Amino acid sequence: MPDINTTQIRDALAWTTNGQRPEKEVSSNPWEWFWQAVQGDFNENRSTGQIVADAAISMIPLVDQICDVRDLIANCKKLKEDTSDTWAWVALALTLIGLVPFLGSFVKGVLKIFFAFIRRAGGNAITSAVDKAVTWVVVLLRRRVFQKYLREHRIDDVFNWLANEIKKVKSKTGAAELIKAFDSAIATLRQLSDKVAHVPVVGPRASQALEQVIWVRSRATEGIAKVNLTIDAIFDAVILRLLDETALSKKAIVNLNNVHYRGALPEATAVTLMRKPRPCPKWLNEGNKLRWSEANPRRYAEDVAKKVKDGWPNLTEQNIKSFHKFTADEIKGPARLIRILAPNSRAMSDCWISEKVFNEIQNSPDPRAAWRKFLAVWPDWNVNGQFVVYDVKPGETLKVWRGPASSQKKDALPDRYLEGGGEQIVFNVERNDRRNDLMRFYKKNDENMLDESISRDEFYKLPKPEQEEYLGIRQKIMHPNISGPFETGWGYADFNGSGFPDKIGLPALPGQVTSFKP
Repeated sequence: MPDINTTQIRDALAWTTNGQRPEKEVSSNPWEWFWQAVQGDFNENRSTGQIVADAAISMIPLVDQICDVRDLIANCKKLKEDTSDTWAWVALALTLIGLVPFLGSFVKGVLKIFFAFIRRAGGNAITSAVDKAVTWVVVLLRRRVFQKYLREHRIDDVFNWLANEIKKVKSKTGAAELIKAFDSAIATLRQLSDKVAHVPVVGPRASQALEQVIWVRSRATEGIAKVNLTIDAIFDAVILRLLDETALSKKAIVNLNNVHYRGALPEATAVTLMRKPRPCPKWLNEGNKLRWSEANPRRYAEDVAKKVKDGWPNLTEQNIKSFHKFTADEIKGPARLIRILAPNSRAMSDCWISEKVFNEIQNSPDPRAAWRKFLAVWPDWNVNGQFVVYDVKPGETLKVWRGPASSQKKDALPDRYLEGGGEQIVFNVERNDRRNDLMRFYKKNDENMLDESISRDEFYKLPKPEQEEYLGIRQKIMHPNISGPFETGWGYADFNGSGFPDKIGLPALPGQVTSFKP
């Protein structure tokens, strides 16, 4: 152990030992003082201010390690009394996560706050505890040392960055990794114990604490394995809440009168633009040899029919052909699905992607091109610009169809095609389901602006030629699991806006104003 500052250790440990200090300084030996301090009762009801201060200590090298050892001793003391206490094993696992060697001090500080609130809540109140912790995470982030870190590392979207970093922590902190961290902590604890081995009273207590920790370690493999799913649920709840904060920080799409939206691109216009001389758009492949053939509806008809009886959504022939191949899947919450759409698209519709795929697209050099290319979406199908989020809530299960998208071709464009191959997810609700969006259909006047509107029922009674004179606009998102719309940041037009000479002024409808569903 390197030399350390005695005052720092005492100040740090005060937060985890009720803020108490001995009336007299019994020794100048910091290791002796440490062992005297950690023998006291562990304060499980620290004030919120103490929790935040404890999290801030994670930015102080070595002192943070000492406090982690303090927490480890407290966890083991409780488990020695009752190894059947499931929540005590969860608390131990949360402490061990803080001991994994790759965990950065910034992320560790944030996790400490979340974990402290979760420990305090216990039981099944994880989501509520995480919600309460967020305000104090913000307090922590406003501290000077954290602000300095954000500036130096050029982190602008801090909540999104934290969510991604914590996802990495989750992927690297399985049971095996936590046991390794436990063994490493015991090695550190041995060194601390050796430093006071010959000190009267303190030495035997240190030895006893070490034996207690080793005793718990002998049962830890089984104990931690039992709480793996709970730890995963905790990580998922934290990540989901941070992503909610990311969404809340995005600019809402309010009063879309000025949005650069030109309506749905007619197929004939889109084909003309895609036929233009090379180079063709980067999302469009040249040639006619498709890489991902479409699924045969006849082959899948029987399997789909069986699954529909078990609660899976029905698939149209078009749905089936949109896949190269697919399987039935169940998505257990908490989880998120994303749908790319335009102001004239329904939020509750068939085609979705996972949050993982969405993040991969957003992190690509040209997100719009990656989306069109690998999800095989023609510009006359969807002009994008927005996205919505479907939250599969904790405890919910969503039955879906999942698989790679098939390549897409048009008869009018024989030497060009969309590649496909990206993973898509299909699910839906019945058209008469009240969770479907409310749509309003607006007549376009000579100035390419929107005029009088009619309902969906009135629209479908019109002859096909007259329907072409109307533009459907999302009036309101009705599904309780869908939040949005949010901006993709890709813009609202392909081909630099060609195909429409003027912008279309959109009405300020609830379906065009960002809303968040609980």
